[in-house]
Amino acid sequence: MQDRATSSVTPDINSRIAGRVRALRTDLGMTLDALAAKCDVSRSMISLVERGESSPTAVVLEKIATGLGVALATLFDDLNASDNPVSRRDDRVPWRDPQSGYVRRNISPANFTSPIQIVEVVLPAGARVAYETGARDVSIHQQIWVQAGSIEVTIGSVMYRLSEGDCLAMQLNKPTAFRNRTRKSARYIVIVATERSRASRR
Repeated sequence: MQDRATSSVTPDINSRIAGRVRALRTDLGMTLDALAAKCDVSRSMISLVERGESSPTAVVLEKIATGLGVALATLFDDLNASDNPVSRRDDRVPWRDPQSGYVRRNISPANFTSPIQIVEVVLPAGARVAYETGARDVSIHQQIWVQAGSIEVTIGSVMYRLSEGDCLAMQLNKPTAFRNRTRKSARYIVIVATERSRASRR
C-alpha cells in the first residue's frame, strides 16, 4: 500500500522539486551554467530537473542543494503551501530515491521561516546512499535519531553504528554515507539546522 502511494505521487513531487530549484536559482541570480559549475552537475541535468523531466537521485539533488546554499530538505518544500506553522500528516508527500529506494518525507511546515527542518527517512534493507559533497557556503548541522532498525553513518573516514533510540549529532562538512546492512528497513528522523554566515545575510 505504501509503495503504491509513493509511486503515485512521484510526478507531483518531481514538479515540486523542479519549481523549488528554479525559484532558488532565480532568487540567487544564478545562470544554469553558474550553478552547474558550482555544484558539479551538468547544465543539461539541472535544466531537466527544473523542467520536471528527470527523476534525479538523492546524490544529484544533494549536489544541487549544496550549490544553491540550502539543505537537501528545502528542495522538497511546496512553493504553493501557505505560511502555516502547522504541518498535517496527510499533506506530507513522500519521495523515493530512484537509485537506493530510500523514502523521505518532510515533516516540518513548508515555507515557514525557521532555521530547523525535520525529515523522516526509511532506508530499505541493504540500501546505501553516499553524498559526495563536503564543505559548503552555509553551516548545516544534522542530528540523526533512529526510530526503528539500525544503520551505519560514515562521516569522512569515521563510521558510527546506530541502533533504535540512538542519536548522532553531525555537521555537513564532509562526504557522508548512510547504510543499512540488515534485512529489515530502518526508519530515522533527521533534524536539520542551517546557519548562514553574516556575509550571506547581507
